[in-house]
Amino acid sequence: MRNQSVRSVELFRSFGRAVPVLALACVFATHVLAGDLERRQAKRMHDRLAGIPPSETVLDAMEAAIGSGNAISAAMMAMDDSAFYNITLKNFATPWTNREQTVFAPLNDYTATVIGMIRDDVPFNTLLSADLVYTGAASLPVPAYSMTDNAHYIALEDQGIDLMANLVPVAQSTASSLPAAATAGIMTTRAGAAAFFVAGTNRAMFRFTLLNHLCNDLEQVKDTSRSPDRIRQDVSRSPGGDSRIFMNSCVGCHNGMDPMAQAFAYYNFNEDTGSIEYTPGVVQPKYSINADTFKYGFITPDDSWDNYWRYGQNALLGWDPGLPGSGNGIRSLGVELASSDAFASCQVEKVFRTVCLREPGNTADRSEVAAITANFKASNYNMKAVFAETAVYCKGD
Repeated sequence: MRNQSVRSVELFRSFGRAVPVLALACVFATHVLAGDLERRQAKRMHDRLAGIPPSETVLDAMEAAIGSGNAISAAMMAMDDSAFYNITLKNFATPWTNREQTVFAPLNDYTATVIGMIRDDVPFNTLLSADLVYTGAASLPVPAYSMTDNAHYIALEDQGIDLMANLVPVAQSTASSLPAAATAGIMTTRAGAAAFFVAGTNRAMFRFTLLNHLCNDLEQVKDTSRSPDRIRQDVSRSPGGDSRIFMNSCVGCHNGMDPMAQAFAYYNFNEDTGSIEYTPGVVQPKYSINADTFKYGFITPDDSWDNYWRYGQNALLGWDPGLPGSGNGIRSLGVELASSDAFASCQVEKVFRTVCLREPGNTADRSEVAAITANFKASNYNMKAVFAETAVYCKGD
């Protein structure tokens, strides 16, 4: 043991004086870690935001920005990498576009529109109401955008086209058969319609919009205290012969969902043509499916909607008091949903999970989510700012 100590002392004589090996190692490690902190934080931020390691040049610049107290600027540098759009944002949005909520789905107009809006700093609270869709540039060697198939986006993905550089905004009303007033952002994209207007009774569009963009599923917002007067005929009032099931369970979802899903009354996805169908003034036949289940139920006359959840426990979703809480058609419903506090906080929570790789689980996390949500609204719903602030919070110590 004595010989080993002697050898250790000799090894470190260059530091000026002999010191115990363990103490010297701790001092040395602390010095290295302190000097390397900003670089490690920069790399973590880039890895989390872009999904790939940074170049040395970018890493140097990010490290310098963090060292000078401007970590937000460092995060923005990471988002200048096209991988942020081609990888991170594609994976971020793709699960919203399908019922299976899988990331393993092809690029489509829903996903591309989310990516383009974030890239261009389009206010994200217009996600459910804008007359907007993002397509590949016309000069690209891919099939033209079509509302009858997804060939355009499959070709973009198959050819590895850089989405950051080659997505362009187009008025949805000029790219489709929909009039401008009938467009509603991602809800009226082809992919959105194919996933959530297909077959059924259009309740899927409401349920998945609520789940994906307000971070609440129907079970979480169930409120049996609301009036059941707008629940359609296809809902049994005594499932299995027991009316208690309806009164204590089914009514709690349908009394809020059915009055709002009425906004979709003129929409359908036609599987034969492969495109969205819009019949202004004519309620789609699907709204009368199984009318004999309870013939005294509500018969949908038009696309007017009302938000019964502005009162009762779901007032906590934070509905905008400046809006009437009712209207006609899908666009006005999209404005209602995206103007809620729940919509804003949901976007921040989704970014937190993407960047921090965990749920916001403790008091500090929840406080940060609340602060970033407030900043999100104040910055005119700028999603890049949300990604940047979240990356700074989770950059590590």
